[in-house]
Amino acid sequence: MMRPVLALLAVLASAGFLLGASDSVSAAHVVEVPVLATIDANNRGVFQVMVMSWDQQAAPDPVEVKWGNSRVRVRGTALGALGTAFLYAAEQSRSRHPTGTISIYGVAHAPVSSDGAGAAMAIGFLAVLRGDPILRGVALTGTLQPGGRIGPVGAIPDKVRAAAREGYRTILIPQGQLNGQYSDPRWNLTGLAMELRVTIKEVATIHEAYELMTGRRW
Repeated sequence: MMRPVLALLAVLASAGFLLGASDSVSAAHVVEVPVLATIDANNRGVFQVMVMSWDQQAAPDPVEVKWGNSRVRVRGTALGALGTAFLYAAEQSRSRHPTGTISIYGVAHAPVSSDGAGAAMAIGFLAVLRGDPILRGVALTGTLQPGGRIGPVGAIPDKVRAAAREGYRTILIPQGQLNGQYSDPRWNLTGLAMELRVTIKEVATIHEAYELMTGRRW
């Protein structure tokens, strides 16, 4: 089975999207977002990659998101995890007044749920609007809560294993899920980290996760 990153590169190449193509956008406004989610059928962890690109055009105003044939507007309702993350990033970037379209390309081998994807998608939207690259080797799972807090998720051991298989050495998880009030007694994440030779670190807010995933202060 083709690995998610290689599969995504094949999709982007066929679409003429890889940097260097005549219609590509500035590399400063293209980011690869590692997303740790769960497979709908069995609630097992899965690693996937989303590529977000911002064309920086004058219209539409305000900025919109395009994923396939679907568009998400800042003023939309019933947004779901993707739209909520986009709305949060757009509000945080209001002083820049971003316009144009953010296009999202992604790949997954099975239908996935949004459990744990909201926080990572918010990081991706913020990074593409600010022109900050996302560091390789750092992945995040967590829900996006009001005020930019990162909320608890399930299937963390499976998500950690999925990230480790893809070469990610630092996995960020919600505050309180390593050994705190939201931890699952069935999990031994400290032991798993030692077994896989990865670092599992708790984060409480999008601000905190953003700095660790981009190396930039927000």
